[in-house]
Amino acid sequence: MMRTRESELSTAYPVPWRVERVSDSHPLVVNSGSEPAEAVRVFRSDGDTAHWGSLAPGETLDVCLCDADLDTVIVTLCWFRRSTGVEYAWRFVM
Repeated sequence: MMRTRESELSTAYPVPWRVERVSDSHPLVVNSGSEPAEAVRVFRSDGDTAHWGSLAPGETLDVCLCDADLDTVIVTLCWFRRSTGVEYAWRFVM
């Protein structure tokens, strides 16, 4: 059985993303956090990927889902938090 030492646990970290559904096939992803997200990548469940790099607080990018089945596609955002170097992942659906 794996065990985690209490000193290895970190405090909760709110997801820095907000999705604005201004169009069915072009959601806008906003970094609504207080720090940059590093090495941001977008993975779609249908196999498409995009590399966005760093996203500053308040910065917005468009996810093109024009060729995706909006009833089944899952979008996963992955990024590194600059202050800790830890990688995070967050998923959303349309």
